[in-house]
Amino acid sequence: MTESMHRLLRGAFVNIADLIALRAVPLPIRTNNATANGPHGGGRLSRQRGRGVDFAEVRLYQPGDDVRSIDWRVTARKARPHTKIYREERERPTLIVVDQCRSMFFGSKVRLKSVAAAECAALLAWHAVDSGDRVGGLVFDDTTEYPFKPFRNARAVVRFLNQVERSNRALGDLVEAPAPSEPRLSGVIEHLVRVARNGYRVYLISDFAGFTPQAEQQLRRLARHNSVVMVQISDPLEQDLPPPDRYTVTDGRVRSVLMTDDAVARTRYHDAFAAMTRTLESACLATHSQFITLSTNEAAAARLGERLVH
Repeated sequence: MTESMHRLLRGAFVNIADLIALRAVPLPIRTNNATANGPHGGGRLSRQRGRGVDFAEVRLYQPGDDVRSIDWRVTARKARPHTKIYREERERPTLIVVDQCRSMFFGSKVRLKSVAAAECAALLAWHAVDSGDRVGGLVFDDTTEYPFKPFRNARAVVRFLNQVERSNRALGDLVEAPAPSEPRLSGVIEHLVRVARNGYRVYLISDFAGFTPQAEQQLRRLARHNSVVMVQISDPLEQDLPPPDRYTVTDGRVRSVLMTDDAVARTRYHDAFAAMTRTLESACLATHSQFITLSTNEAAAARLGERLVH
């Protein structure tokens, strides 16, 4: 890995300059030919339109086929006209969905989950637009959704990332606000079902704290005609309690004491997070979606380059 691959944003908040600077960080995403020939189209998108360059098969010539594609060797051998079929390189717009709800305003290592999500979103957006794709997205918090239509230019990415920054910084003002009455994720995915009707590549970047059965149902609808990647953002402290001891914790207003020496409680805590992750993995498996985990102490570029397949 190069030094830039290990670069990561730190702290409690992001700024637009850092999100723009992430354009210089390479994202070596692998291509899976099996995926490329799957139901959702090509694995690597092209700026060009029209017939692709990937050969798929030879079949009998049918009225309306391009005569320039006739395979004369097969035609001569079988005494019937045959034509070469090429896999079309279809345009696949990219939608990047970023969770900036209050549950994301947490972290014990390097940065908060909300910052890790913003870094991940910026890397994916720049990679997509630099590959010639149209890029849009949706930023959501506890009350509002901010949609952005896909465009093929850097200005569109900057507009999207500006909203990521605004929503991220607004989290600092929500410490004393009432907790949301219900999870937002199901409604957000339902919104995506209406927008991404066919052939989109959709990235869902969240801690998936509100992944209810209703959200899974909406995910099935979304993945039916689109390629979906779920990136679960987590923190090491959500996965396991710290070593047995007595800890003082505070949210800036109230100070409490946390005891972590109960072995049974430690096991239950670990198992609860593992069960949630298994639920997400199962949902992805059932919908042929990709599932990637990203911890707050991991560089998003390295993790995506390691796990993401197009």
